[in-house]
Amino acid sequence: MAKRNETRVDEFLLLGITDVWELQLVLFVLFLLICVTSLVGNLGMIVLIRLDSRLHTPMYFFLCHLSLVDLGNSSAVAPKMLVSFFEERKAISLPGCAAQMYFCGVCIITECYLLAAMAYDRYVAICHPLLYVTTMSPKVCVHLALGSYLMASVSQLVLVSSVFSLPFCGPHLLNHFFCDIPPLLKLSCSSTTAHERLLFTIAAFIALNTLAFIVVSYGYILTTVLRIPSSEGRHRAFSTCASHLTSVSVFYGTMVFMYLRPTSAYSLDQDKGVSVVYTMVIPMLNPLIYSLRNKEVKEACRRLRGKVLVSFGIQPVKGGVINYVQ
Repeated sequence: MAKRNETRVDEFLLLGITDVWELQLVLFVLFLLICVTSLVGNLGMIVLIRLDSRLHTPMYFFLCHLSLVDLGNSSAVAPKMLVSFFEERKAISLPGCAAQMYFCGVCIITECYLLAAMAYDRYVAICHPLLYVTTMSPKVCVHLALGSYLMASVSQLVLVSSVFSLPFCGPHLLNHFFCDIPPLLKLSCSSTTAHERLLFTIAAFIALNTLAFIVVSYGYILTTVLRIPSSEGRHRAFSTCASHLTSVSVFYGTMVFMYLRPTSAYSLDQDKGVSVVYTMVIPMLNPLIYSLRNKEVKEACRRLRGKVLVSFGIQPVKGGVINYVQ
């Protein structure tokens, strides 16, 4: 191992996505739009689910928490990244780096477990509809959600403690736009083999187990749906799973590419683009996926819009005509 500067560092300098000023301005505008869309979409989804009593079902309970962790994920990374576009010295302290890594990781891992819980909800709803109310009781849903947060918190605490137990002696230039584990391990002045194996083991355990659970659940769902005699019934059953399957495909595809590769295959410049996807793009996409492809959410939006118009003295009428309440 090459000899490094033995002066211990108490901060890291983020190199960001690019050092080209013109491109930074374009990226700032683009990422600001993504952040605003994500904020409005996820907050809107949470408010909509809380206000509309018809959405007080297990599926939307988990969707509400999915929006919450998506909001937390983008909030852990986006503010610092947007500010850094205009900073000449993009510094982040050691405690700030650890906090950012922890909260971002907790949100990502929680999303894995929530997506698995949502798959289980669809399995019970389609394969055992008569037992749905008792199996997916409010108590069970709360326990599944709390279990997701707890497992994520403990897992990420182990990873962050492992990374920051390493000595960082310099250089302190972090080739990324936020504090992620792989680029940070490259800055340690001691062997990181055991820490890389720990990262791979925990990531593989969480991703592969939750993904396997989702695949098995949908295997049972597919078998049940194919037994439905009418094509309309099969279409209705599949339509309730379409949004969830889209979210699972995008999320797990990104996670597997990012964390379940051998160390020799890592390319920090390439991984920056992948990191943008799971820290900013996916949190923006999820509320769009569940609102654009979900009939119940669309109807809830119309009901909420009607209530808002009525509160301002406007009576909405079918066909686009508006009557003003006297």
